[in-house]
Amino acid sequence: MTTLPPLARILSENAAQLGLSRPAALCLGAIWRAAQNPSAEDLVTMLGISRSNVSTALKELREIGLVQQARSPGSRRDFYVADADPWALLRKMMIERQRKTFEPLAEALTAASGEDMRLPELAGVAAQMNAWLRKLTALDPEMLSKVTAADPEKALKKKKKS
Repeated sequence: MTTLPPLARILSENAAQLGLSRPAALCLGAIWRAAQNPSAEDLVTMLGISRSNVSTALKELREIGLVQQARSPGSRRDFYVADADPWALLRKMMIERQRKTFEPLAEALTAASGEDMRLPELAGVAAQMNAWLRKLTALDPEMLSKVTAADPEKALKKKKKS
């Protein structure tokens, strides 16, 4: 039995919530915390999953923008790197979650609004949340960090006093 790096294990246990396949989450966790950029073969050995699962996972992660391919000078092997900034990593995961979950939900509710008189209000809320997430994920990682550090309770209390 392979002992997984802690981040790979945590991400794989939460892969569905992150909008990732389990192998992609495993690879991301291993790549992000690796002391040296791993190759696909390194990931197979480290994670104990098949080469085809690693290849598919790496393709998924590259398409989302969570990892990039790199070559070391003098080497013919591809190595994989992830942005070391946790805010950049989280932002990309949020973009994927918004794209795969909130956007389709808002569209489906809007399309079905004529079928049930209660749906337009729910569709409006879903569309508003989707738009908010789109704006939030459009922020650069530094600004995202600042916005999420703000205390919403303090902001609401200030508004009530006005």
